[in-house]
Amino acid sequence: MPCPECAVPYALYDHGPERLWRHLDTMQFETVLKARVPRINCQQHGVKTVEVPWAGKNSRFTLMFEAFAIRVLEASATVKAAALLLRLDWHSLHQIMERAVKRGLDRRAMETVRRIGIDEKSFGHGQSYVTLMSDLEVGRVLEVVPERTKEACQELWQRLGQQQCRSVEAVAIDMWEPFLSATEAAASQAQIVHDKFHVSKHLNEAVDQVRRGENRQLSSEGQDSLTGTKYLWLRNPENWNQNQKNSSPTYATLDSRLPKPGKSRNCSASSGAAWTGRKLWRSSSAGTAGRVAVGSLRSKGLPGCSRLTSTIY
Repeated sequence: MPCPECAVPYALYDHGPERLWRHLDTMQFETVLKARVPRINCQQHGVKTVEVPWAGKNSRFTLMFEAFAIRVLEASATVKAAALLLRLDWHSLHQIMERAVKRGLDRRAMETVRRIGIDEKSFGHGQSYVTLMSDLEVGRVLEVVPERTKEACQELWQRLGQQQCRSVEAVAIDMWEPFLSATEAAASQAQIVHDKFHVSKHLNEAVDQVRRGENRQLSSEGQDSLTGTKYLWLRNPENWNQNQKNSSPTYATLDSRLPKPGKSRNCSASSGAAWTGRKLWRSSSAGTAGRVAVGSLRSKGLPGCSRLTSTIY
């Protein structure tokens, strides 16, 4: 029998005291395995209990029961609910989760990871966060660390390893500067990718700022053509219901409400370019037309667009 520490085989030394492992229920009755596990006397490590094939080290549950417990946890809203179904206390169930995570990490094949996602997730009550790294190609979590800081992001990259960092081709990440700087330092060769939600958010803010400027200019001249049109500019027309389509003006009509360039040169050019950039960005799957339109915004130095253009370029 092999030593559990060095795997050198030895003859039987004796048997340990009787141990119990909870197994899967039999016809809804709790089933328990009982055994006295053999021990060996290793020359290097002394007397050791051999590993049993039906349970992990220091576990009071069989591997089959722990696998079932993980399935119950996945289907339950809370750990407390799963513990009630399994007739376990919270501490025992938490230990089962920790052992399951360790087994998964031990057998995880760390092949080349090419596309990675980094994001934060709210955890517990209040402003508590964890930062996680995911393999976007196969949909698995690689690492999780506490807090939402630059140091947390750096720790994720350190755990991935230098060799894996060099193989990363693209990283999907939000626009938070600490995450960006940590990622650029760890994987400088990787392309930084922002999801459409964050880009659209900045674009909407730019469009709305231009609209407000236009509205102030028109109001000072006694016109109210842009009053009440805020959400018509920001809402995707594809999401309008039938009543909105019937009652709301078209974008061409909205554009016609803007003042002529000669009347309000600073504002009118801003609105037209911002709205053109927003429409083109939505219509182009690759974003090429959107980049051209936003490039126009950048060259004009329009109000509300500095954050957007600095993000995309």
